[in-house]
Amino acid sequence: MSLATLAEVLQPALRDGRAVAGLVCLGWEDMRAYVAAAEAENAPLILQAGPSCREHTPLPILGNMMRYLAENASVPVVAHLDHGYEFEECKAALECGFTSLMYDGSRKPLAQNIEETQQIAELAHAAGISCEGEIGFVGYDGGEQSAGTDPQEAAKFAEQTGIDAMAISVGNVHLQQHKKGGLDESRISAIDHQTTVPLVIHGGSGVPVKQRAALASNTSICKFNIGTELRMAFGNALRTAVNSDETRFDRVQILKETHDPVEQAARIVIRAMNQPTV
Repeated sequence: MSLATLAEVLQPALRDGRAVAGLVCLGWEDMRAYVAAAEAENAPLILQAGPSCREHTPLPILGNMMRYLAENASVPVVAHLDHGYEFEECKAALECGFTSLMYDGSRKPLAQNIEETQQIAELAHAAGISCEGEIGFVGYDGGEQSAGTDPQEAAKFAEQTGIDAMAISVGNVHLQQHKKGGLDESRISAIDHQTTVPLVIHGGSGVPVKQRAALASNTSICKFNIGTELRMAFGNALRTAVNSDETRFDRVQILKETHDPVEQAARIVIRAMNQPTV
């Protein structure tokens, strides 16, 4: 059985100068390809159910799919709730078998974010699972603007919440389709000097691959969330499969053709986070 908590995969990564890929899932096809990629790279993996995924598929089904894949994998796999916004939503994910809860109070005042994240951390730890929080706000490409993480606030947040991982805003943006300029390494360094908790980058698709590898090796960043670039790989593979034969109608046969391209794209993502830089 390879089902793992977030802390169980991030602490070794922090120690060894690696990062673990938090891959954003939309359904069975990408989940399965991601686990195959992690097994091929002999690396741990975090399967993530975000808000759009949960709108499409109920939490109990997502929890069962993730746990099934994890329990049959040859590498550690985390079943992670990404961007839980309410206590009840996080509690429901715990009851559905998730092994990690990410509570997102980043839009709220600091004191409220600390109080509510602490409640989720206590809930998670009482059940023997992990909790991730977010300080500063990571915005969206073409949408809400980011608010950078203040290093002193980050230290206070980490200490008072008791979280296992802390998502920070350091130039990263959700939903970026192109890698634009990279992250603010001076701000990352300042946060690193104030805290000891594993750090997380949301919106990792917009971060240059070389910078991901360097930050994994040289800082406390040991989790990158990757969604957009893998959704693009899936979409391109699906479009090719659909257009290759206009007489086909069996979606199972069509969807099978997305597996190999998505697995290869995920292997590239995972491999870059697990190679030491020179």
